[in-house]
Amino acid sequence: MNDKLNKIIFFDVKEDEKSLIANFCDGKYDYKLVSESLDPQTQITDEIRQADVVSCFTFSRVSSDVLQKFSNLKLIALRSVGFNHIDVDYCKEHNIQVVNSLGYGNVTVAEFAFGLVLDVMRKIARSYMNLRSEHLDSDVYKGFELKDKNIGIIGTGAIGAEVVRIANGFGMKVLAYDLYPKNELVEKYGVKYLTLDELLKESDVISLHAPLTDDNFHLINEEKISLMKPTAVIINTARGELIDSKALYEALYKNKIFGAGLDVLEAENLLTKPDTIWDFDYLQDDVVKQTLVNERLLKLHNVVVTPHIAYNTQEAEDRILHITANNINSFFEGKITNSVIR
Repeated sequence: MNDKLNKIIFFDVKEDEKSLIANFCDGKYDYKLVSESLDPQTQITDEIRQADVVSCFTFSRVSSDVLQKFSNLKLIALRSVGFNHIDVDYCKEHNIQVVNSLGYGNVTVAEFAFGLVLDVMRKIARSYMNLRSEHLDSDVYKGFELKDKNIGIIGTGAIGAEVVRIANGFGMKVLAYDLYPKNELVEKYGVKYLTLDELLKESDVISLHAPLTDDNFHLINEEKISLMKPTAVIINTARGELIDSKALYEALYKNKIFGAGLDVLEAENLLTKPDTIWDFDYLQDDVVKQTLVNERLLKLHNVVVTPHIAYNTQEAEDRILHITANNINSFFEGKITNSVIR
């Protein structure tokens, strides 16, 4: 009989997560908690190299170069829904399962999206900062009501559906774009499904809730932005790469659209994790150029940028760890739940 416990390495561990992970693992798994992310600069010790399971958040960058350093890896248990930071093709080729925390943040992210909507449309953060600096000008704080406005929701999965529910509470008219329309949203909330171009032309607020795939990289580009109303607001709490940031910057700078609320950016690591600057392998030309665009976006008066925190509530964190624990337990019981490998 083999009494050896399976080895799990948790990366991206915050201080308030440690006790919950320990309660799950104690006596059941051999585990290690690491506050740093897993990326090409991570020192892979013998202990880490022999892990059966790795669990990480979206701050990690798990490329094939990283994965090759593990000798016994069987499972990557993501504490996130998105998985574009993992080389899934490598995992598929090497029989490494990848599972995510599907459903943990539906309410959390949808509520945050509306926080950004209200902030941009009513210029809340801008007025607060001006009040602190005693540079008040009430004329520049004029905004728009949400009632009776068109909100265009791109992606009506679990989070998008929650945005539909909240928008209905504000008295908004809901438009949507999705490859797989949901009849229940049409019947319950009167959602009107349109083509992407139609949605962009008719919407006062556009909120992105689609996963990042090869097909929708820069889904919102210069051409698509040109279709939007000059009073339109775009919100992104999904993935930064869904929007061509350079095209968005130019539209905002020239006031071709009213504003943007962005919780995610392309190449956001240099802003959200400044230590990344010391990873010179990461500083490729496109990353440096994108970071310059991000810095310019931060300076615009009609943009609210937050550091990828839409997921971050106590309730969501509890759900993430609960789902992750279930995913790991199920794996060692011979069942795969929430797999992202197709």
